[in-house]
Amino acid sequence: MSMIFFACVVRVRDGLPLSASTDFYHTQDFLEWRRRLKSLALRLAQYPGRGSAEGRDFSIHFSSFGDVACMAICSCQCPATMAFCFLETLWWEFTASYDTTCIGLASRPYAFLEFDNIIQKVKWHFNYVSSSQMESSLEKIQEELKLQPPVVLTLEDTDVANGVMNGHTPMHLEPAPNFRMEPVTALGILSLILNIMCAALNLIRGVHLAEHSLQVAHEEIGNVLAFLVPFVACIFQCYLYLFYSPARTMKVVLMLLFICLGNMYLHGLRNLWQILFHIGVAFLSSHQILTRQLQEKQSDYGV
Repeated sequence: MSMIFFACVVRVRDGLPLSASTDFYHTQDFLEWRRRLKSLALRLAQYPGRGSAEGRDFSIHFSSFGDVACMAICSCQCPATMAFCFLETLWWEFTASYDTTCIGLASRPYAFLEFDNIIQKVKWHFNYVSSSQMESSLEKIQEELKLQPPVVLTLEDTDVANGVMNGHTPMHLEPAPNFRMEPVTALGILSLILNIMCAALNLIRGVHLAEHSLQVAHEEIGNVLAFLVPFVACIFQCYLYLFYSPARTMKVVLMLLFICLGNMYLHGLRNLWQILFHIGVAFLSSHQILTRQLQEKQSDYGV
């Protein structure tokens, strides 16, 4: 029987939702607790590391450390020890997957939506694996709760008044169902054209050099790769600009690094101006990718 119904990861300082589980229960009572969780997420900075709010059928538990907090809606039959053990496991998984810089720079909800896969695995483990198999972890959490009991919140602490709490509009913790990007700009189209041109130049030179290398000098394989790897990176930059992709910032930095290293390696086969042109186009494309954001959700979304 499921005891953990919903889980999410939020940034403590502003309540920005970073990721959330995507399986929902649509009963009226559950949706009401979802609204309570949204309100509480905005005020986590006011509370110490662990806390709970309990009702007749559901309870909310949260655990925060540093700039990241994990929150869950559980059945009222779910022991607090198990809930906090689940949240701690989720916190470790998330902080191991994303560094503090990525978390701090996140500027839109659900920047790490792909982490839902991990949430589902951890949730399934705690819902369906027997307590005896998690005994050591549960004992550790139980000792911690005895030494430092979680703060107990009343239902009033989690209430949302007319959709506004303390002058702030609550963040919506529904995962975005589709990712509509902002319209392309003229500069963005220019970056695409230049990127395709650089990709074509890399491909032509790489294929030509490969044919020559196979017949003459096997030691030139490094030069072939220095053309073909930036070719792939240029094509992937075009893809990242046109379509949404999780962990986009990390991928952009990686593609930019490949292009810069490849062109520096080709010093001698390309003159300085050619190298600067390719690297300049790569930086322009990277800037356009990172500045093209998801469109804002409709104001009634998730209500």
